[in-house]
Amino acid sequence: MTDLPAETTDDAFLGGRLRLRQLRSGHRAGHDAMLLAAATAAQPGQAVVDFGAGVGAAGLAVARRVDGISLRLVEIDPVLVRLARDNAAANGLGAEVVTLDIGAGAAAFAAAGLGPDSADVVLMNPPFHDAARHRGSPDGARQIAHVATATTLQAWVHAARRVLKSGGALTLIWRADGLAEVLAELQRGFGSIKVLAVHSAPAEPAIRIIVAAVKGRRAPLSIVPAVALRDASGAPDPHIRNVLDGTAALRL
Repeated sequence: MTDLPAETTDDAFLGGRLRLRQLRSGHRAGHDAMLLAAATAAQPGQAVVDFGAGVGAAGLAVARRVDGISLRLVEIDPVLVRLARDNAAANGLGAEVVTLDIGAGAAAFAAAGLGPDSADVVLMNPPFHDAARHRGSPDGARQIAHVATATTLQAWVHAARRVLKSGGALTLIWRADGLAEVLAELQRGFGSIKVLAVHSAPAEPAIRIIVAAVKGRRAPLSIVPAVALRDASGAPDPHIRNVLDGTAALRL
């Protein structure tokens, strides 16, 4: 059993309907995870897989919104795996939590119950900071969680393509200036791509993109209306506040 550090916090998400224990320092769940969850379309009975789940934030937020999904949380860090498992139990949400490197081969995925064409929905928040422009943390685990390598996106999209059924949906969040990279990786095997830009404020450049795509579809790309975290006055945007509280979704 993995020992947990003493320094953890108990944090409320979705207006208090989801409580997560997470490390006080290092990678912590926040707005990105909740926005990703809110943009992930899932239906009762579907098999949903959260790649790079951390303490389970995004996947468990989907499970809190959609009853009856079959949820798997995939995470490489054994400490976060333990926290994710505890968080699922503490919130009364059924989830299988597996320790797995997203870059592992098909055999490792199959051994973890994630064989080809086994998932209806994959959501993921890969490490996306550009190593050339982002000063990495001396904490190795935090570095892995935040900074992308040259092959990170390719490996994660490839893994999603392998486990998704034909017609299965992928939703991911990435830094806004990496849109071209995301679209390039999705060219093989995905269509019906929809892009949502997330701005910190209406007049400021986008900081994140949320992208949804469907395996095996050929429908053209569409850009949906953007959202901003704050309104022009600097106050929290009412719609995004509702999204973060779990009373509204992001429709892609």
